[in-house]
Amino acid sequence: MSAELPKHAQIVIVGGGVAGCSVAWQLGRLGQRDVVLLDRGTLTCGTSWHAAGLIMQLRSSHSLTDLSKSNAAVYETLAAQTGQEIGFKQNGTLAIARNDERAHELRRYASIAKTYGIEANSLSPREAKDLYPGLQESLVKAALYIPKDGQLNPVDTVMAFATGARRNGTRIFENNPVTAIARLPGAAGGYRVATPRGEITCETLVLACGLWTRELAATLGAVVPLNPCEHFYVVTDALDIAVPGLPVLRDTDGYVYIKEDAGKLLVGAFEPGAKPLSLRKLPAQAEFIELAEDWDHFSLPYSKACEMIPALENIGIGHFMNGPESFTPDANFAIGELPGLPRCFVSAGYNSEGFEMAPGASRALAEWIVDGAPTMDLIDVDVARFHRFQGNTAYVEARAAESLSSIFHMHWPNRQRLSARSVRKSPLHDRVSAHGACFGEVMGWERANWYAPKGVEPRDLYSFHRPNWYEHTAAECRAVRENVALFDLSSFGKHLVQGRDACRLLQRLCANDVDVEPGRIVYTHMLNPRGGIEVDVTVNRLDQDRYMVVSSAAFQPRDKFWIERHIAPAEHVFVTDVTSAWSVISIQGPRSRDFLQRLTDVDLSNEAFPFAASREIDLGYGRMLANRLTFVGELGWELYIPTEFAPDIYDRLVAAGESVGLKHAGYHALEHLRSERAYREFGLDLTPDDTPYEAGLGFTVKLDKPGGFIGRDAVAAQRGQALEKRLIMFCLDDAGPDLHKDELIRMNGEIVGYIRSGVYSFTLGRAIGMGYVRHAEGVTKSLLEQNTFEIEIAAVRYAARASMQSFYDPMGEKTRG
Repeated sequence: MSAELPKHAQIVIVGGGVAGCSVAWQLGRLGQRDVVLLDRGTLTCGTSWHAAGLIMQLRSSHSLTDLSKSNAAVYETLAAQTGQEIGFKQNGTLAIARNDERAHELRRYASIAKTYGIEANSLSPREAKDLYPGLQESLVKAALYIPKDGQLNPVDTVMAFATGARRNGTRIFENNPVTAIARLPGAAGGYRVATPRGEITCETLVLACGLWTRELAATLGAVVPLNPCEHFYVVTDALDIAVPGLPVLRDTDGYVYIKEDAGKLLVGAFEPGAKPLSLRKLPAQAEFIELAEDWDHFSLPYSKACEMIPALENIGIGHFMNGPESFTPDANFAIGELPGLPRCFVSAGYNSEGFEMAPGASRALAEWIVDGAPTMDLIDVDVARFHRFQGNTAYVEARAAESLSSIFHMHWPNRQRLSARSVRKSPLHDRVSAHGACFGEVMGWERANWYAPKGVEPRDLYSFHRPNWYEHTAAECRAVRENVALFDLSSFGKHLVQGRDACRLLQRLCANDVDVEPGRIVYTHMLNPRGGIEVDVTVNRLDQDRYMVVSSAAFQPRDKFWIERHIAPAEHVFVTDVTSAWSVISIQGPRSRDFLQRLTDVDLSNEAFPFAASREIDLGYGRMLANRLTFVGELGWELYIPTEFAPDIYDRLVAAGESVGLKHAGYHALEHLRSERAYREFGLDLTPDDTPYEAGLGFTVKLDKPGGFIGRDAVAAQRGQALEKRLIMFCLDDAGPDLHKDELIRMNGEIVGYIRSGVYSFTLGRAIGMGYVRHAEGVTKSLLEQNTFEIEIAAVRYAARASMQSFYDPMGEKTRG
């Protein structure tokens, strides 16, 4: 350890656990030599020291597996690279299912593994018993064995990362807590970090201090919503079955993981009803915290462990570990640049999976720091995804506890969180509730997912195959396709971008041409330098110097940050979040024009009110913006209503709708309908790794507009080319199965991609989905016509038709009539 703290370093990292030390190591591998790492105590003293050290390559989705897939390979060579042994052994993971639903989930994981060449073997109960002799075979329905997974010694692993970082020039200062951080004034920017041993300034600051990251970031005005929870494991006395090669057992239906630990068993849990902790109630001595035992709480998962491994019933407990671990509201970790704080990055909130994710996450963050932008799709873990309200203490405590429990819950399609609900409500909430709405939640918004008819309880019963809302969602879809329906879309993110340079800014950001006449709406994307899609929005030009940019609710905070961070110092532009100022009622269906025309004196004919037009109209006693748009593939209007007028307008619409059969429709119907028309959704079908041309959205790219745009050079090279990657629509031949996401796409038996989003089409009577197909010689119409395609669902293959166009109204005629 260096004796004297330098006055300045290019990069300062706060935190000496696995997050901080691994990113220091990765930065050194990228040639960064002027790095200082600070820790309040000794390395690992926060939470890394008591981690279980389990290493898994496979996650519940392709996007997260992209980050975790390389961890085993990194740990396999880390000791040789650094000279520090880490106790890594690849004894494998054995995941078991106690019921048919979990068995189906394991088969889905086995399919995902094939994409990455990760060996994953489905086993019978007898085969699982042979691999793990102590298992109670009668409780096992199915199993999945991943032989290259394993375990390591957490403390030694952090020391190995630290050793590697030091060799590359990183200076590490232990027992030197950060007492304050501040942003430096002036255009040059940078940060000042105060410690008992002096102050140090830097151009780049990385906050990687575990559960203390939230409070430290708050001193800069930033929101990093994570909260500690009590995380339990016990180490038994020695057992005969605890042999060195024993796989790590994951009994997720029993809430436990079990690993061999020096001839003993370590039994840990991600149990229901987890216990959140208040930061203020943690011990004042913040190093090597060990909390009180709680057998009352731990008795449920431990009893499940005893069911599965009967030998545990008669063995003593050598140690009960209760240590704090930090969890985020969505159970995904947080990395990236903090909104409003240039060159201030975070790596925290690893949800008790820091060692599992560290190699991939730290590599991605180090590349972001060095290159100035992400080099891969990180939207699921980007710290900019959070809304400021999610920093609320009561909210994050409640949601963090559920996140701990969610690690081992069933990953049902459309599963909803139960904690911290009713945070944000549309002005129409109580009214749609009275119509039978069953609510889901996105970014705190309560939104009607489906409507229960009279006599049906609006409650979700989840399934991988035809959940209880399907028949009711089907009726909503029929109303949209055949008549007229009402959606409450008030949760849309709405940003007012205004000022004399508003057009200049948006032209630089948008791939489409938004320098249009006021009253026109443009569908567009904002791209990264690689040509990947970062933002998917509609842009409504309200006046020469004023635009409304509309985002999905899930990405509203991130979209706002993307726009703001690109405003040049000399530009006169202001971005205001006006989401709460406007309610949105969408009227969709072939009879929507006839219905609305009865309620307004504005001419809604195609000639007077064409597609993508925006007009101010009167309806009832209110005045609103009517946008002729659709996300369901039918004639329709989205009514942007000042919030205080919305309840009255809604009442008038519903009253008038009684005579024409107006039906309420929810977000599940919206998802099924947009998929039929092959409308893309950001975060699923569109990500920062996908370009507009690859997504089949080349019509949104205006390469010849004056001044160009970010990412232009990258996408210009794709224009007119037979691309090696292309978004393709699929329709199963068999009417029985369902598609959701992450199912494999096979061409002539070979894996060529996976489904990004899928639904059962009530209009077509079979499942449909979208996914990117890759082929070295280009993905063309003739390739689709001349080859055979299958979709693999939970290890079973189903024949499918492939198309570059939607299977419903491929020319979009219904939306423009």
